[in-house]
Amino acid sequence: MSSSTFWRTVISGLIATFVMSMISFLQGGLGLPTIDVGHILKENFNYIHPNNPYTIMWGNVAYFIVGVLLALFYVVELQKRLPKNWIISGIIYGIIISLIAGLIVAPLASLSAGDPFGVFYSDTWMPIRVLIAGLTMHIGYGFALLLCLKYAGVKAES
Repeated sequence: MSSSTFWRTVISGLIATFVMSMISFLQGGLGLPTIDVGHILKENFNYIHPNNPYTIMWGNVAYFIVGVLLALFYVVELQKRLPKNWIISGIIYGIIISLIAGLIVAPLASLSAGDPFGVFYSDTWMPIRVLIAGLTMHIGYGFALLLCLKYAGVKAES
């Protein structure tokens, strides 16, 4: 991966993560839960520490780093494997992320923080709504990421 491709992908990942955050906050107006990933991560970090040393800034830094890593993973591993149409690929990637988040990441992260969500959020107070909210956020991420990568001219490298 060239330096130019790397930085264009990083910027695309930051933008897509921001879009995902905005979708989360706006979907509260549609009756879906607002999922503040930065806050959740901050609470997870502070769970084992007295005096809560981590602030919301650290939760958001971690959240945006994961967004960038997901963008880099897409470019390195999936871009050449998914359809060339950026809309379809964005939706597929968002669904893949949502499945992994609901099946593996959220259950393990919430369990480590002492408040288990369960697989696909089954132990939350409204599992279907949380599942739909997460899916909406991740599809928005995938859509925004692929739009940014298309605009930035990031192409799959052989």
